[in-house]
Amino acid sequence: MAASGQNTVAVAGTAEALGSQQIAGPLAVKALTTNTNLIYIGNDGAGDVSSSNGFPLAAGDVIIFDHVSNLSAIMIDAAVNGEGVSWLTLDI
Repeated sequence: MAASGQNTVAVAGTAEALGSQQIAGPLAVKALTTNTNLIYIGNDGAGDVSSSNGFPLAAGDVIIFDHVSNLSAIMIDAAVNGEGVSWLTLDI
């Protein structure tokens, strides 16, 4: 069953988990088209991501993860307060 959502970063420079749902499958993450600066996505292994270790996404950019077990494994950070991403599970 497909699921989707959005997450914005309240305070730029403070990483947040993409969510807390178990999904167990492929996932698409898209930087919101209204973003004015970069979003950083990833996980440094210690539950953090930043501009120095994250994968940068400009407004409208998409990244697809082959398999994600839980949204909490993916961290996002933003260069600007209140900017973020939308996400969508991909049924195969």
